Parts: sequence; C-alpha cells; structure tokens
Amino acid sequence: MESKKVVKVVGFWVSPFSLRVEWALRLKGVEYEYIEEDIFNKSPLLLELNPVRKRVPVLIHGENVILESLVILEYIDETWKQAPLLPRDPYDRAMARFWAKVADEQLFLNAWMALCSQGDEKEIALKQAMEAVEKIEEELKGKKSKFFGGESIGYLDLVLGWISYTLPVWEEVGCMKIVDPIQFPSTTAWMENFLNHPEIIKFKPPPRDKMVIYFQWISGEMAAQIARVGPRGARTFPSIKSSPNYR
Repeated sequence: MESKKVVKVVGFWVSPFSLRVEWALRLKGVEYEYIEEDIFNKSPLLLELNPVRKRVPVLIHGENVILESLVILEYIDETWKQAPLLPRDPYDRAMARFWAKVADEQLFLNAWMALCSQGDEKEIALKQAMEAVEKIEEELKGKKSKFFGGESIGYLDLVLGWISYTLPVWEEVGCMKIVDPIQFPSTTAWMENFLNHPEIIKFKPPPRDKMVIYFQWISGEMAAQIARVGPRGARTFPSIKSSPNYR
C-alpha cells in the first residue's frame, strides 16, 4: 500500500546530515516517511534521485527532490513557515549560513579525518578541528540565550547538533579530545542545552553503544583506505558488501 505522506526522507541511520533534516521536520511539526539507505551499496532509488553526488540525505516533497542537507534545511524553512529556523534579519541570516559552512567544511571534515587517520595526519586534522571549535566558542561567548537561534533551536543549532552526540563518540573511538569542557565552556553548555531540548529528547540520536561499534568498524575501514590512497581517501566511503545497521 502506497504511503499517503507527501514528505519522505532518504537517509542513513547514523548520518548527522540525515538527522538534522529529520529534526528540522519535527521542529516544524511535519509528518514524513523515512527511507533507510545503504550508503555503501547505493540503491536504485538513491541513484535515480541523486545521480551526481549519490549520497544522503534526500528530501522528497511531492514531485520535488531536494539534495544536500544545508539546502534541504532552507527549503524546509521556506516551505513550512511555522517555527522559523533562519533569522529574519538579513545580516544574521547570512552569518548563520557562514558558520554553517565553517561547521561542515572545517570542523566536520577535520574531525572525521582525525578519527580515520594516524600519526602526523591525525595531529594536523585534530589541530584544525580544534581551531574550528575555537571560532565557534568565540561566536557563542557572551550570548545570553541557550541557542544560536535564541531560546529555540534554529538553523545553525541543527547544523552543529552532531557535535553534541556524534563527536563524543568519535573522540572515544579515536582516543582524542576536540571539545574540552574547560577550554570551550560556552560550546559545552550549548551542547548540553541542545541534548536537553524537548524535541531532541523525544527524537533521540542513535544509541551510543551502537554508534561506538559502527564507528570503530568504519574508522578501521577508512584508515586502511587512507593508507592505500592518501588523505583523499577520507572523503569517499570504501566499497563494502555489508555494514552494521541499527536503525
């Protein structure tokens, strides 16, 4: 029987990019159907919906197909006006987009590289990830509100949400520390506020123990790939016949 829901999300159970899209829809009160994707063995559906990048998340809204999580968040905010995610002020909106790019291009990629590499490459990536956190810490300092978006979760909070639940797992698996509570008190307080938000509590991130198992496995696979092809190997997943799925 065909689903009556006109909104669908194609995602991967542990992907922070997929989760930020699901959180945005829930904050807006939008019902949706979730479709789990095997990112290691791309389905015909994903290849049809996203033939260029071949990755999740994908948002399907009626006949519209929207790709890339940051673009999807803006589409959601423009389509469903309740509980705005982006600031109304043009300057504040532009700065939210700027910090979102910093989060994804500097913090996420370097933290991922630090998790999956060893030696000098790991140290360099770790240093660059911490430098990105320093910038975020400076942005948070002096804010009287709980979130970047004020007293309610907004666009930038959703973009950075992964550091409150995924990053601690990466730190444990990779035997490293990126967000030190003493060095980054404002960022640590924001992380706690994010995890304690009613909607985040209601729609919990994946279980930590299962995330640890998964990232122990994938970081080992990625480390082997990086050893073969160099640092660029951290940007593409290896071809694997099967992977753990805890969704």
